[in-house]
Amino acid sequence: MKPQQFLLIIIFSFIFFPLSPALCDQQSQPTTTVVPSPPSCESQSLLASLRVNSPIDFCGEKMPLDNPDVREQFEREMLLSLWNRPQVILWLKRAGRYFPYIEDMLKKNNMPDDIKYVVIVESSLIAGSVSSKGAAGFWQFIESTGVRYNLKINSDVDERRNFFASTQAAVQYLKDIHQLFKSWTLAAAAYNMGEEGLRAESFIQKTKNFYFLNLPQETERYIFKIVCAKLIISNPQSYGFCLAPEDIYKPLECDSVEFSCQSPIPVQLIAEAADTYFKVIKELNPEIRGYYLSSGKYSLLIPKASASRFYIKLKKLTDEWQAEKNKHTYIVKKGDNIYSIAKKFDVPVVAILIWNQRSGSKPLNPGEQLFIYHRN
Repeated sequence: MKPQQFLLIIIFSFIFFPLSPALCDQQSQPTTTVVPSPPSCESQSLLASLRVNSPIDFCGEKMPLDNPDVREQFEREMLLSLWNRPQVILWLKRAGRYFPYIEDMLKKNNMPDDIKYVVIVESSLIAGSVSSKGAAGFWQFIESTGVRYNLKINSDVDERRNFFASTQAAVQYLKDIHQLFKSWTLAAAAYNMGEEGLRAESFIQKTKNFYFLNLPQETERYIFKIVCAKLIISNPQSYGFCLAPEDIYKPLECDSVEFSCQSPIPVQLIAEAADTYFKVIKELNPEIRGYYLSSGKYSLLIPKASASRFYIKLKKLTDEWQAEKNKHTYIVKKGDNIYSIAKKFDVPVVAILIWNQRSGSKPLNPGEQLFIYHRN
């Protein structure tokens, strides 16, 4: 570039892009000091929640908050828990429905009351919770452990979602782990990561102190989450949660019925026998997976005060159902498919699949019998 061209560029730059007055007068302006605003009330409240002076424990086993790393882990989980305020409100509301039964079970088994907070971290007391590893239900059992502790898990029912059955299993499982580790903190950690994994880490690292074990991040955070849930739920007003008694969900009011099926029956029949809806039976018994119960013995919950006539009505409805099946049996013909049959009887395809407990991908064979409930 020639010197003349460079000079022209400089001149045009000053013409079209002049320095701002603020920059031009920078030297003449007095220096100002920015004074930070005082912390907001919200941040002050959060900071106050971390100022714990009294000892903190889980099942009577002290958390060493005088250790800076332990203190930081605790503060992290407390802040994260309090940040999700809608979730905490739901914890408090659901605890009123489920905690009385857990507390009673723990008392009967001479176990610390703090164990009840494990279920908060596991599932937030949501029956349908499922982890990425396949753990399911209130207490997040994997299938093999659930079966080991007598939970029925098959194509019809999954008792990991049954609050009462899974709570009994969890209490016994934690009791057994405690016998192994002689520490409730380690028992809870083992509940999260597995007994053998924790035993190996404790053996290799030559310590039985949970707070000084190098464990998977999920397990290291696990105990802190439980303790934070304990602190918040046991004293919600201190953390800004002021729920009235009417805000708390009441314990379930229902009757328990036991019966046997000689052959598969629809869940809808159980709902009708209990004078309620299919939805209500599924919500009271979240372990029921589909629309049918196979032959076998069952113990189910039904709405309060509906048990007196349940058995008589169920017998009558089951007999009528079997008669309907015999009356409305269709024999598959050559060239039939599920769609043509549904169109012929003007019923939904999915209804035919549900009535006959079959998959849509399974081909029909001539001579096969299908139950199709239709009105002539």
